[in-house]
Order: sequence, then C-alpha cells, then structure tokens
Amino acid sequence: MPASEGRLIGEAEGEIETEDGVLVIRRIHVRLRLKAAPDHRESAERVHGFFADRCPVYRTLKAAIAISTELVFEPTG
Repeated sequence: MPASEGRLIGEAEGEIETEDGVLVIRRIHVRLRLKAAPDHRESAERVHGFFADRCPVYRTLKAAIAISTELVFEPTG
C-alpha cells in the first residue's frame, strides 16, 4: 500500500522527568496516521503489530525509554 505523499504521518510526543537536576526523556508515544483504502486496514494493523522490532531507532532506545505506538487508520474513498 502506498505511504508517500502525506498518506503516512507520524507524530511523536515525549514525556520528560527530572533526574539529578537534568531533564531526561522517559516515555515516547508515536501516533501513526495512515490514509489508505479500507481493504488495506487488516494489512496495516498486522504490520503495526511487528514493525517496531524491525526499526533501528526503536531497537536502540527501547532499553532506556518506554516507547509505545498507535495506528490511526483513516479510510480513503
């Protein structure tokens, strides 16, 4: 399914705490907005279930920062 031209947009939000007077990122939530045909929903949800384990950024940070993701599927006509 195509994800270019604004069809897939990621929005990240971080939660920061103070540790010994230093700001530290503790949690990151990523909201993925996908605009696709309704018949692509099942594939998109399946891929969302495992993509993080194939992401180099997630694999690098997961030991230090709690990372969660959410898929918002926006059906197109």
